[in-house]
Amino acid sequence: MPLLARARALESVVRDVAREAIMPHFLRAAREFKDDGSSVTAADLASQQALLERLPEVLDAPVIGEEMTPEQQLECWQAGQEGVWCIDPIDGTTNFANGVPLFAVSVAYLVGGETQFGVVYNPTTDESFYAAKGAGAWLNGKRLPLRAPAKRLAFSVAGIDFKRIPNKLAANLVMTPPYYSQRNFGSSALEWCFVAAGRLDVYLHGGQALWDYAAGRLILEEAGGVYGVLDGGPLEAAPLPKRAVVLAADPGLYGEWLAWLQVHRQ
Repeated sequence: MPLLARARALESVVRDVAREAIMPHFLRAAREFKDDGSSVTAADLASQQALLERLPEVLDAPVIGEEMTPEQQLECWQAGQEGVWCIDPIDGTTNFANGVPLFAVSVAYLVGGETQFGVVYNPTTDESFYAAKGAGAWLNGKRLPLRAPAKRLAFSVAGIDFKRIPNKLAANLVMTPPYYSQRNFGSSALEWCFVAAGRLDVYLHGGQALWDYAAGRLILEEAGGVYGVLDGGPLEAAPLPKRAVVLAADPGLYGEWLAWLQVHRQ
């Protein structure tokens, strides 16, 4: 089956899981806290279980999920070198638990650390972002990007998660911002897709795990965007550790954004 066809089959599964396992809990979820301080709800666990049951319909492979232990994640990663699913059953759990309609199911299929196809779906807006390697990126069937990015960093809208970046860099961004305006939506997977769509021009996040970016990085790449890490290196797939990611909607903007960050992070 072609990769784009698999992406569309995955999209159908993700929509079903969101409708059946997540949305019945929306506005009713009680938030709890994991050992690392992040949020979890019964809907996260229900969504993860539903995905574990349904993903073999698309491809039968090991599954790495955010709500697994680090030991389980590493075991699945090592077992899945010929193909592995990476899932975030609800990306933006705090938004979900607080009734903010910006959260998503994020699912990607990787081979040898490279994402082959993936879906990021927001059930409250019914927006499904998906991509297949070499076959483009899409939002509800419309090719991404939806708009051209800003031509210069000074005119751009940036997505910034301030709480996870170094204090000096955060202070410089506040005191002498190089962009026109800044946003933070609370869902890493959606923010990758917002750059791919042209809703954001550049993006910075100080600590993302594989399930935060596994689907979004392919969607952005297929839409013509560029990504890397804050120290200037490539963003390689691995379950641990978390990485500081830098994105832009096109290569020229990425170069200008990364150069500014490199100077002002010292």
